[in-house]
Amino acid sequence: MAVAVRGGRGGGGLGSGGVNAGLRSFFSYRVFLSAMFTLLFVATLSAILTTHPSASSQLPSSGDAYMHRTFLAIKSDPLKTRLDLIYKQATDHMTLVNAYAAYARKLKLDISKQLKMFDDLAKNFSDLTTKPGYSFQGQDAVDEEVLRQFEKEVKEKVKVARSMIVESKESYDNQIKIQKLKDTIFAVNEQLGKAKKNGGIASSISAKSIPKSLHCLAMRLVEERIAHPENYTEQEPSPAIEDPSLYHYALFSDNVIAVSVVVRSVVMNAEEPWKHVFHVVTDRMNLAAMKVWFRMRPVEGGAHVEIKAVEDFPFLTSSYVPVLKQLESSYMQNYYYKNQGENGSSGDATNIKFRNPKYMSMLNHLRFYLPELYPKLHKVLFLDDDVVVQKDLTGLWKIDLDGRVNGAVETCFGSFHRYSHYLNFSHPLIRDNFNSKACAWAFGMNIFDLDAWRREKCTDTYHHWQNLNENHSLWKLGTLPPGLITFYSKTKSLDKSWHVLGLGYNPGISMDEIRNAAVIHYNGNMKPWLDIAMNQYKHLWTKYIDGDMEFVQMCNFGL
Repeated sequence: MAVAVRGGRGGGGLGSGGVNAGLRSFFSYRVFLSAMFTLLFVATLSAILTTHPSASSQLPSSGDAYMHRTFLAIKSDPLKTRLDLIYKQATDHMTLVNAYAAYARKLKLDISKQLKMFDDLAKNFSDLTTKPGYSFQGQDAVDEEVLRQFEKEVKEKVKVARSMIVESKESYDNQIKIQKLKDTIFAVNEQLGKAKKNGGIASSISAKSIPKSLHCLAMRLVEERIAHPENYTEQEPSPAIEDPSLYHYALFSDNVIAVSVVVRSVVMNAEEPWKHVFHVVTDRMNLAAMKVWFRMRPVEGGAHVEIKAVEDFPFLTSSYVPVLKQLESSYMQNYYYKNQGENGSSGDATNIKFRNPKYMSMLNHLRFYLPELYPKLHKVLFLDDDVVVQKDLTGLWKIDLDGRVNGAVETCFGSFHRYSHYLNFSHPLIRDNFNSKACAWAFGMNIFDLDAWRREKCTDTYHHWQNLNENHSLWKLGTLPPGLITFYSKTKSLDKSWHVLGLGYNPGISMDEIRNAAVIHYNGNMKPWLDIAMNQYKHLWTKYIDGDMEFVQMCNFGL
């Protein structure tokens, strides 16, 4: 029983305790919620009460700021704002113009005119902004009429500045300038090429032409011969003509006045003129005129002159002379005498000078037959007809040629005037027999040892190579290339003061060099007897013209 009672009490006590615990938990939760809501309400109320007075206190301040900004906006003058913008526009364009002016000043090219325009425009901007009538500083109000006038002038200047910048922009654009420069160079090169071609043709025509004065002189001399034949009968040749102990000169030309100048200049500068003998050979057409001249005007000082025509030497036939044989061929006839305009090659300025028939003239090639022309002589001084002698030349006969045939002044310097300049070294015959770097020399004043010439058989050498060059494949026309071949390794170099060249094409020869020269040579197209002669050298030739000769005065040589 006792156990049962305990057990019942124990069970009833346990159920009552669980109910009480649940009630306590429920009431605790409600108290917690109430407290939380109370705290939240208090916090919200506190926040409202705290922010409301602050907001109400700041309203007047915000209202004052708004009213202040509104007052400034009302007080500001719109004309001054407009004035500021105009000033800024003027200042900006003045700065831009100054920048272009500085760049133009730096370039120093062909834009000096633009530089002045930019400088003037910048000064105009500066003057405009400082003009007394447009001084707006210190003024409370801006006169609208004055502002309008100021704005108008600024806009005009701005318009001019923009226009100038647009027009000048390409001058400062490097790419455009480079392209324009390339185009200009190309156009100028084309014009230069045409000018050179036309100049070459004109120069060649001038060089080949016979001036009226020369034609007049020849006609007057022939007329004199016809009018007075008794005065010009043939005379016995002087023994001096074949005397090897005298100083002999060979001169081949059809130009009467040129031959007279050469002979006169030699004699006037010779110490012993009576020991000098001149062998003049001309063509049949000019033989009479040449003889009449030297009969009317005998050489001073007792010097001797022999005058002959090419036709007076019977060995000069086409069967012996390659040049004469080649001139008889149809190829050469067409090459020289056919109208070049028919085949369109007349404009070839490079080759037109070589189409001059004088290059195949027998007078030009007589220099290769000196031993046959003068079989009794040992030494001969060959002179071209476009030279002037300024000193006694007898010293040339005293030079030891060391067994060589030809004594001449060399013309090479650096890579210029070497054998490669005159001969075609792409041809195996030339390439295998000659040195392309060998130094060239000049015809015009050459002392020839005729005994050495005969020993070396130089004329045969000349014939051999002239025959090989019938089609002009070995060298261009003229006498210097075959001369370089004929006397290859047989030429002794002379001092340059003996022979100064270039007075017929080079205006830069120093007068000291000319004065020190024994012989000056007018090689080139500008011969001293032509109108195209260079004035700075012409007087050196004209002073040896016999101005007292009546026909010279009549034919107006311009002395």
